[in-house]
Amino acid sequence: MTALPSNQEMEQAVKQRDASYDGIFFVGVRTTGIFCRPSCPAKTPLARNRQYFATAREAIFAGYRPCKRCRPLDTNGRPPSWVQRLLTEVEQAPTARLTDADLRTLAIEPARARRYFLSHYGMTFHAYCRGRRMGKALEQIRQGAGLDDVAIGNGYESYSGFRDAFTRTFGQPPGRSRKADCVVAGWVESPLGPLIVAAKNEGVCLLEFTDRRMLETQLGILRRRFACAIVPGNHKHIDMLKDELARYFARTLTEFTVPLIFPGSPFQQAVWEGLLRIPYAETCSYEALACTIGSPGGQRAVGRANGQNRIAILIPCHRVVNKDGQLGGYGGGLWRKRKLLNLEQGMSLSN
Repeated sequence: MTALPSNQEMEQAVKQRDASYDGIFFVGVRTTGIFCRPSCPAKTPLARNRQYFATAREAIFAGYRPCKRCRPLDTNGRPPSWVQRLLTEVEQAPTARLTDADLRTLAIEPARARRYFLSHYGMTFHAYCRGRRMGKALEQIRQGAGLDDVAIGNGYESYSGFRDAFTRTFGQPPGRSRKADCVVAGWVESPLGPLIVAAKNEGVCLLEFTDRRMLETQLGILRRRFACAIVPGNHKHIDMLKDELARYFARTLTEFTVPLIFPGSPFQQAVWEGLLRIPYAETCSYEALACTIGSPGGQRAVGRANGQNRIAILIPCHRVVNKDGQLGGYGGGLWRKRKLLNLEQGMSLSN
């Protein structure tokens, strides 16, 4: 579980509506059943009515709903300025090593950076940096760079040290990685909250809301399915997906063209391929989908496979509803399912 700042530190941040703590923790208000960012402009609740959470997911699982005023699930692509400064530093020199002393020189407390990156990216800041260095190293090896040059260029004093770090990250030594692949992960902002996206050379293999209960399970499945590491970085399929998602939410795109890769059991793949055939702005019942894939009476199994879909929105499991027209379940939350269907039917996302 992600560590929270001290209670005194969080109380002070809430009183001052300190936006630099947005994403570090969330505030549940017992009297209203909502949760907020520390910087929420609404009236500050009494201390006895506040409950603190390290992640939005924890708040949601505790029964709180997101505040409509500060919209804690919608980061709008604007991390705190100090986080953006760190991300810029890493991207400008992904092979450099930023120590705790370097962070303090930038007026950033290492503990705060660690908490923020754990909360938002599922790894510490230093782990994020290591992932970027290793991702860069793999790219250089694929392009034919010498192993010694790659090792020294990525800040390792010896090839053996680089080899050990590389093998821990990618599961095989660099000399065998000329054609190796890894799962590259990134982040996408949306009107319904941030999503984590992952891609391989063959296509996008993951798109999940970051507060979904199944996220860790899905990441573990990807590691096992592809037998390779998941590292943060840039990827052409992720760039293409970001563009298409933006157009989807702007209602200028009704069919995604970014390539997808979704390994699974034969039954799972039949269900997911059936989902891909449900037209934009239309819905299908679990029973009808079961019949479509040749499994009449298999609606429960279809529902399970639907919930195991790793590529939300693009493989449109939100378009499957109960036989009576009710929404049924949705891993990202029924409120998101309703908004996605409203979007496709021309309604406002605020409805």
